[in-house]
Amino acid sequence: MSDLKEPGFAASNIIAGLGDAFDHLSEAQKKAQIKKTNGIFELRVSKDEKEATWTIDLKKEGAISKGPATGKPDVAIILSETLTELATGKLNGQKAFLTGRLKTKGKLAT
Repeated sequence: MSDLKEPGFAASNIIAGLGDAFDHLSEAQKKAQIKKTNGIFELRVSKDEKEATWTIDLKKEGAISKGPATGKPDVAIILSETLTELATGKLNGQKAFLTGRLKTKGKLAT
């Protein structure tokens, strides 16, 4: 989904790939994922004093969009281009969280 890409953010390629994966889910698969997850996640990725934001809606639509969540997200995930390292396996989530490279706000049980 090229509309999810943000110039200058390598992480946007990962988000776009995730968006493509969501687009290829059947309606039944989306509904199952929504039922299982039931949350709205806001990803805030920073790089060189700039920030890009995406919303992953697994509460109503089963979709990813560029921009902040409408209303308060269930969980906000704040990170730098660390997302790229996490997605490629160069960094694990626990280490990123414990070293402050990955921060969260909201209901972590979601």
